[in-house]
Amino acid sequence: MLELNAVSRSFGGLMAVNDVGFSVQAGEIFGLIGPNGAGKTTLFNLITGLTPVSCGDIRFDGHNILGLPPHRIATAGMARTFQNIRLFATMSVLDNVRVPMQAFTRAGLLAGLFGLPASRSQEREMLEKSMALLELVGLADKAGDPAGSLPYGARRKLEIARALALKPKLLLLDEPAAGMNLAEKGELSGFIRDIKQRFDLTVLIIEHHVPLVMGLCDRLAVLNFGRLICVGRPEEVRKDQCVIEAYLGASHAAS
Repeated sequence: MLELNAVSRSFGGLMAVNDVGFSVQAGEIFGLIGPNGAGKTTLFNLITGLTPVSCGDIRFDGHNILGLPPHRIATAGMARTFQNIRLFATMSVLDNVRVPMQAFTRAGLLAGLFGLPASRSQEREMLEKSMALLELVGLADKAGDPAGSLPYGARRKLEIARALALKPKLLLLDEPAAGMNLAEKGELSGFIRDIKQRFDLTVLIIEHHVPLVMGLCDRLAVLNFGRLICVGRPEEVRKDQCVIEAYLGASHAAS
């Protein structure tokens, strides 16, 4: 589903991502972990086209996506959430989910301006699908509220609903459990498994809460100072000496 080959990105003299390569198989939940500043979100931005790649190659669903703008990558089947939530704060909860559906509209501008049957039918369809997604994340009763008025956890859920509205094949989640307590993180883990099955998704997730990704992901990649230091199943990553040193330091790891 996703393949990275020798991907690098430098900002001046800083090499934020350095020669990273791994693949994500269709249907799996793949975790991307590492200490703060390891380059995880930068890598997400490279994959989704928000930041240009300095060198290397990225292929999605069999196609080279290097140089494509973010909206082309999104409509090709890749949707994401953000570490710092990026909702349309002054728009309603409902409209936040309806906006990405515009990418798949069939009726033209004139049909919309004149309220032709094709346009009205399309609007009804988008409304029904949007409400179904809000029902899924438990926000149907907030459909008319401004998105910016939602509490933090609800805004996280809305961002996931908005990503699902793009009908993705690959869903990228950037620290979806940030700010959640242990009970909420447990619910989130079950929710991610549920939407993966329900929508036939492949999931790539960045998460700082290591126990969550260890229990959720089929495989993990670990970054440290922009370099890939380990790829494997959770039980393999947990025992890897380089990973232990990256999180604890060499002196603690040795003891």
